[in-house]
Parts: sequence; structure tokens; C-alpha cells
Amino acid sequence: MNQPVHIFATRENISLAETISQCYGMPLGKLSFLDFSDGEYQPCLEESVRGSRVFVIGSTFPPADNLMELLLIIDAAKRASAEKITAVIPYFGLARQDRKDKPRVPIGAKLVANLLTAAGATRVMTMDLHADQIQGFFEIPVDHLFASTIFISYVKSLNLENLTIASPDMGGAKRARSYASYLNAEVVICYKERKKANNVDFMTLIGDVKGRNVILVDDMIDTAGTLTRAADLIMDAGALSVRAMATHPIFSGGAFDRINQSKLQEVIVTDSIPLKNTSISKIKVLSCAPLFGEVMNLVHNRESISTKFIM
Repeated sequence: MNQPVHIFATRENISLAETISQCYGMPLGKLSFLDFSDGEYQPCLEESVRGSRVFVIGSTFPPADNLMELLLIIDAAKRASAEKITAVIPYFGLARQDRKDKPRVPIGAKLVANLLTAAGATRVMTMDLHADQIQGFFEIPVDHLFASTIFISYVKSLNLENLTIASPDMGGAKRARSYASYLNAEVVICYKERKKANNVDFMTLIGDVKGRNVILVDDMIDTAGTLTRAADLIMDAGALSVRAMATHPIFSGGAFDRINQSKLQEVIVTDSIPLKNTSISKIKVLSCAPLFGEVMNLVHNRESISTKFIM
């Protein structure tokens, strides 16, 4: 007996969710919201999900309403007797809070994991977590997908000679090495020091980029301060060109202006977070919808998804 499937989405992610559902091969489920004058809202599933597999799509970028809306829809599906509920979270917010790096601070990523499980999620599907160990915060299966399956084919299509992969910081060295191994490229690393978030005090380049075409790789771009400083450093060191490739386009603060004024030739991102500004010609968006649609199909049909883990 084939288990029925229903796909729902939070309101801020409706565009990506519609594309994912098309790639999956079925329309989004009917969902309505009751909005109160004080800002409170109540989602309602407008179709029966009893005994079904339910996918709820929603990236949890700020404001916190995006996370709360996802939790409420999951809770509604659980109370409507859905058999399996998968939270599909292209961008997993609060992932930078993955440990206690100083006294008296929360571990936000662990809190979100607890909330998703308490709401009724039986599985989580996400992409390029800021820290791999976040998977261990869950007592339910986590499908951790990688945007490298999207990016690598695009980089190959550029036919860049003398390619070098760069990491904008020491923490991304493993990611840079992984990309380099698939692209037969060299690796350089930018070493940085900072005293507070989003503010780099010192940066230097480890490795030679003279006469090379360089691609900086990262999991997210927030204010773009580190990225644009690294790009300028690389070009000043004699590189032929520099591009950036990051999964999650947070783009807060003056990110768009910094990118526009930087020496970056191109910034390649996915649509895990909807862009606030689509007028910047340097930004190239590659959709993650086909990846999620395919993996959702594989999960529902109890097939292996290991081929989707390039890195």
C-alpha cells in the first residue's frame, strides 16, 4: 500500500517550496492561516493527513516567526495523526550557536533540535549545517545534504584554468580541501582574527595565488565583511580572478554594498534563503529545489540517498 504524501510550507519560503514540490512531482498542500491583530497566527491544514507522510518546508532564518511557524505546522500535522513528519529546512538557523564558547551563553542549535522533536518531527532534512556536530543534537534521523552537488557542476562549466579553492577562515579548511579534491585544484587559506562577531581585526593569506583563478568557498555569507576582505587580499596577492561560493545568502547589514564594491567577480549562492535584493549583477543563484525534491522522493520510497553526499 502506497503511503499518501503531503507537502506544506511556511509563508516566507513559499517560492522555494513550490519549486521543490514541482521537482518532487506533486503540488503543495492547502494551508491557511488565522492572523490575530497582535501578530499571533494559527496555521490550519486544509486537507486530511491521517496516516500520511508529511514534509514541512521552511528555512529558519530571522525573524524567529519563521521557526515558530514551522513548529506550529509540524504540531498541527502531528495532532492530525500524520504518521511521519519530515522537517525540510534548507537553511538551519541558530547553527552558529553550536557550543558554549564562553560562560553563561545558550546552545541555540541544540534548543532548536529539541523544539523540532517536541513539535513532532520524526526526521530532519537540511543542507550545509554550520557545524557537522549539530546532527548529534537530534535523537531522530538527520539527512545532511551538501550544496557541493549543485556547485561543482557549475564550477566545471566555467572551465577555469589554474584553479585554486580558498577558505576565508581556518574553520572552512576541510570544506575547501573537499572541493579541491573534486576539482583537481590547489588550496589556500585565509587566516583571520576577530574580537567580536562580524568584525575582522586581522587577516593574512596562507598559500600562493599568483596567476591563479580563485574561488572562495563557505557555508554562508552574512555581512560579507570577511568574504570581501579575503577577496581583496587574494587579488592584491596576484590572482587573476576571485569568485565566492556559499550555500546560504543571509546578506545582512551592508552585505550587498560590500559585494558590489569588492573585487569579487561573481558570488554564487543557492536559494535556501530568499534574496532581499535581486538587482546585484554579481550574484548568481543556483536552485537547491531539484536536490531536495529528489532526496524527498528517495526518502519516501525508502531508497539510499548516499550518492547525494559528495562531501
